[in-house]
Amino acid sequence: MTLTHTDTPAYTVATPTVRKPGPGRARRTFVKALRRLPVWILVAVLMVVVLYPQVWMVLGSFKTQSEFLSNPALSLPETWNFDNYVTALTNGNVARNWLNSVLVTIPSVVFIVFIGVAAGYALEVMIWKGRNGVLLYILAGIMVPGQMILVPLFITYFRIGITDTLWPLIITYTVMGLPLTTFLMATYFRSVPREIFEAATVDGSGPLRSFFVIGIPMMKNAILTIGLVQFFSVWNDLLIALTFTTRPELATIQVGLLSLSDEYGSTQYGPLFAAVSINIVVLLILFLTLNKKIMAGMSGGALKG
Repeated sequence: MTLTHTDTPAYTVATPTVRKPGPGRARRTFVKALRRLPVWILVAVLMVVVLYPQVWMVLGSFKTQSEFLSNPALSLPETWNFDNYVTALTNGNVARNWLNSVLVTIPSVVFIVFIGVAAGYALEVMIWKGRNGVLLYILAGIMVPGQMILVPLFITYFRIGITDTLWPLIITYTVMGLPLTTFLMATYFRSVPREIFEAATVDGSGPLRSFFVIGIPMMKNAILTIGLVQFFSVWNDLLIALTFTTRPELATIQVGLLSLSDEYGSTQYGPLFAAVSINIVVLLILFLTLNKKIMAGMSGGALKG
């Protein structure tokens, strides 16, 4: 008698099954991409519209004067040299003008932000009689055109003897930037729960300590956003700088760009494009570096009305 013994495994190994995307899923993906196609096209067009003038300006900074006058506007420079940048920094005095802009812009922005933050804190957090009337009075400054007060300010600066310095620019920029900064900072402080400052008061914190310990740290993104807005406003200003600049040595970068055109109206396009490129590229790098902080600060005041 023969016995047959069959070994059967005690377990079975499950083989993974690879599911291929069905036609329905692939169709939905295609339809979703097709719906986004107009948005992508619009974004691409906007990028070309925004970036092309800047690229054209940078490429133009390497062209000679004859290339600007004889070659097509869209042509590339024949040789890549930095003579235009050297001319802009030396003959055009762009380096000195750029330094003057820094010396004017940084103190102006510091004064605007610090006084505006303190005023917004006093008008929104602190309780005192007449604060609403003071806020309306400050907001009235936004509606006053700056061109109306330039001549009286110039006469005042001349009488007190500070026209040969950069102080007229710093004072004027600070005064003109305060109304909007105060209004925005009051709005940002309104979004902060009042219970935080009340708890600090119960713990023995005074108004000044609450401002520096609680108010300013909570307003970091808002302060950065407003500071950058005021920085670009002051840096790019031409009218005020041209009005109160009494000597070429005190000219800012925007006024200095005018020196690249002589008294007969002839413009040196190469050095002019080089000077503008230096100005724009620095501001563009600053903006792209702090872009996330700007967006966070712009949305911070909308949390609570």
